[in-house]
Amino acid sequence: MQSYAARLQRWSGKLVGGLAGLLLGGWIGAAVGVFLGHMYDRARAVVRPVAEALSRMQETFFRTTFQVMGHISKADGRVSEAEIRAAEQIMSRMHLSAQQRQSAIEYFRQGKAADFDLDEALDVLRGVIRWQPMLARFFLEVQLEVAFADGRVDPAERALLMRIAERLGLAAEDVQRLESLLRGERRSEAHTGGADALAAAYQTLGVSPQASDAEVKQAYRRLMSQHHPDKLASQGLPEEMMRLAKEKTQHILAAYETIRRARGMAK
Repeated sequence: MQSYAARLQRWSGKLVGGLAGLLLGGWIGAAVGVFLGHMYDRARAVVRPVAEALSRMQETFFRTTFQVMGHISKADGRVSEAEIRAAEQIMSRMHLSAQQRQSAIEYFRQGKAADFDLDEALDVLRGVIRWQPMLARFFLEVQLEVAFADGRVDPAERALLMRIAERLGLAAEDVQRLESLLRGERRSEAHTGGADALAAAYQTLGVSPQASDAEVKQAYRRLMSQHHPDKLASQGLPEEMMRLAKEKTQHILAAYETIRRARGMAK
């Protein structure tokens, strides 16, 4: 049975509307107020469960991101200083509050634990993101940043990344494309101009220097579509992680502009 408070909340719009209408327009006003209150109660009954589901999904995404991050860091038996720095940098780039940062650290520790059930955590995540590949790819992309913290992905980490991808419904090709994108970004940060910067741009977009202009544009548009902050937000990406998505689109755009200028392509 519903509690008295829950029943009262369901009728609150009608009660308030009816009372306001009675005071302002007598019994006719009360009838109009009850009707308007009824419409308000119905709208709230629909919106509230959706908002609660979105909140649960975002909480799960945030928690699982840092749990799996910790698990990957321990894949080779120990968590390196580089991996810890990578996790801390991600927290800083997300501009987490003190409380959020403490939660992220605790989730990271949970993921490092020997009894952490990776498959169960991924199954819960996959259930709440509703099989949306954009969110799954973004999740994997963040994990790659930690796996690549020391400049390479060792066999144990790669096997774990492939396992994560499969569990989230992604293919090996998705891992390869995301790794190419990350390697290109790191390479472009080390080279600000010249042939190395151009090579990094091609790697970021995942195309070869021999690719046609049409293929370059297609790769650029695909990556921008997959990382578009508005699309990710509409699918429920936590607000704090939107900053990471915006960073990624800036890298993709910069890579495309580097190639476009080198080739003399029209905008």
